[in-house]
Amino acid sequence: MPSKADINAWKAQLVAQAEQQILKLTDSDRFKQYLNTLAKFHHYSARNIDLIYAQNPQATQVAGFKQWQTAFNRTVNRGAKAIRIAAPIIKKLTPAEKKRLDTTDERAIVGYRYLPIFDVAQTSGEPVLSAKDFVKENLADHQNVTSLYNAFKDYLNQQTDLKVSEVPLATLNGAKGYFQPSTNEIVIGGDEPDNALKLKTLYHEYAHSQLHGLKSAFKDRPRAYQETQAEAVAYVAMQNIGVDTGNYSLGYVATWAKDKAVIHSALSEIQQVSNKVIELSDGLTKQLGLQEAQKEPEHDLKKLSAQSLNKSYQSLQQQVQQTTNSQQKAQFKNQLHEIYEEISERTQKQLQAFAEQNLEIKQLDLEPNQSPKR
Repeated sequence: MPSKADINAWKAQLVAQAEQQILKLTDSDRFKQYLNTLAKFHHYSARNIDLIYAQNPQATQVAGFKQWQTAFNRTVNRGAKAIRIAAPIIKKLTPAEKKRLDTTDERAIVGYRYLPIFDVAQTSGEPVLSAKDFVKENLADHQNVTSLYNAFKDYLNQQTDLKVSEVPLATLNGAKGYFQPSTNEIVIGGDEPDNALKLKTLYHEYAHSQLHGLKSAFKDRPRAYQETQAEAVAYVAMQNIGVDTGNYSLGYVATWAKDKAVIHSALSEIQQVSNKVIELSDGLTKQLGLQEAQKEPEHDLKKLSAQSLNKSYQSLQQQVQQTTNSQQKAQFKNQLHEIYEEISERTQKQLQAFAEQNLEIKQLDLEPNQSPKR
């Protein structure tokens, strides 16, 4: 039986391996592969994305052993090697612990477990639906890309403090567009003939506005660093809707500094803005009718996939924060609580399965409603 020191060393090795893999992402092909992983797992933490990529760069959709059976009606193939991700252990604090920690929080993270998950390629059974299964037509189509571009531009002009305008490409000195921090304005080459490139440019400049505006904490990043970040966000956003723009300008994405701290900071910033752009795009494609409604009954939480639960939870959180109607707020909170309970129940089952498979790791007693957060 491995000792506690051996187990801790194994955990540290998992994280160190992920960091080493990230440090190797200094050629464009490898970094493009990492960005593909980021687009697929944008709801995971940056550390868990690193862990998934380090252990299986080809992973496309992951879930726990039991979850594949209960949520997707699939079974993990015999001999499949698990991918390990970090899940925080959250404990309900006693009054004495709150006083000792000088906090009013009801719960706190007391440690981490490394949970086993498996990629869909390691499983067999019923087909797994993805977001692209609900897209009626290829978004690379002229009309659909143009519609999404116009919808995104209108959203930024009407719902944010950004101003988006168009000018002839001939006036941009070879550029496709730019972001002007002093006026908080995005300017796009309006007569760009490649509609996918035009949408990618809007994503690129929007990323600049979020990461490098006058009030941004990252506004003083070097120019090469800023351009790399913006292009990475644009690539992830386009990849999310099924359009590969890698041939445009991804070649210089890996030109930033090779310092480990800088790379991890940059990837974390990319993830934050990528998440936001992906959520905006998903909402706009639904409004435009480019996505069909999922056939899973939303009222039956037991039948929803983990990804659908997470999206519903995040959407309800935003609705709770944005609504001013007290009755609606209470309704959203009730729905939020129901989804939280379902996530908690599934998490407990996963932790129990992990404990049964790893008896050498000492288990901590968890409250019934504790759940690891991604």
